[in-house]
Amino acid sequence: MEFVNGKFFYCVEVDTSQGFELCPAEACELESNCPTGEYEKFRIREDFLISNIDTYEKFLADNDIGIAGIEIIFDANGEYWTYDVNTNTNYNPQAEAAAKKSAPEEIARYLSSLNRASNLVY
Repeated sequence: MEFVNGKFFYCVEVDTSQGFELCPAEACELESNCPTGEYEKFRIREDFLISNIDTYEKFLADNDIGIAGIEIIFDANGEYWTYDVNTNTNYNPQAEAAAKKSAPEEIARYLSSLNRASNLVY
């Protein structure tokens, strides 16, 4: 799950059928262990919904984290487990183009808003 400005932005589904390689970065496409050009390994889920997104947003707010990738995995029973929080994350341009969403553009807007707020004169 990707968060910008502490708010849920989108969720990327990862096809792990050929191994548990989660790196969505373009650099992974050059490696044989991450053949994202051959099939849709990373896909932004338009229909993604879990009941406690607000809990993740509160966690980020409580820890003053504005940009994050939070990794979850679903088990065979459909329950999900959080296993990683990244404040330095990667995005997949092909998945973003297909979904018509851009985390880097959203981050630029967020950082610009921080810059504008810091330049206010009181």
